[in-house]
Amino acid sequence: MPKCDRLVDVGRRQFLRGGAVAAAGAAATTVAPSGPAKAASRARVDYPSTRLANVKDLKVDVPLDIEYPDADSPGVLLKLGQRVPGGVGPDGDIVAYSTLCPHKGFGLTYSAADKTLNCPGHYSRFDAEMEGQQIWGHSNQNLPMFTLRIDDKGDIHGEGVDELIYGRTSNVIKG
Repeated sequence: MPKCDRLVDVGRRQFLRGGAVAAAGAAATTVAPSGPAKAASRARVDYPSTRLANVKDLKVDVPLDIEYPDADSPGVLLKLGQRVPGGVGPDGDIVAYSTLCPHKGFGLTYSAADKTLNCPGHYSRFDAEMEGQQIWGHSNQNLPMFTLRIDDKGDIHGEGVDELIYGRTSNVIKG
């Protein structure tokens, strides 16, 4: 078959064959060699380690207000009482999120009854047990989740943000 330089000259079968090869190649590159792994977010940004609290400061379903990665970014630390995806700590149940709704920046509140963060503005809801996935509302992205690390003294450190914090064109802090 002669080489063509224009997509218009590509026959239907050749186009479909090329699409199938590309799809197979993409699928092969996403297979994890040793079991399931969480895909890295394109919006994930690492920050210098910042102490947020200590494990002993947390009680199940009682949110602890924090500021991370800076004073202009309110957030919440939660101990959910059962192991969850992205959770840290001895029980794998400690998570942290931005409390700025990704839709319009309204302040979110935590509901212990269904373990969600809820927006009073346009009623978006985010699942605290599922890495901040949006479960209802106008938002067009999941809730930014903070990457946490716990040291040998039980201090909880914020070390990154996954997803874009409301009101920022990037998660990069300029100093």
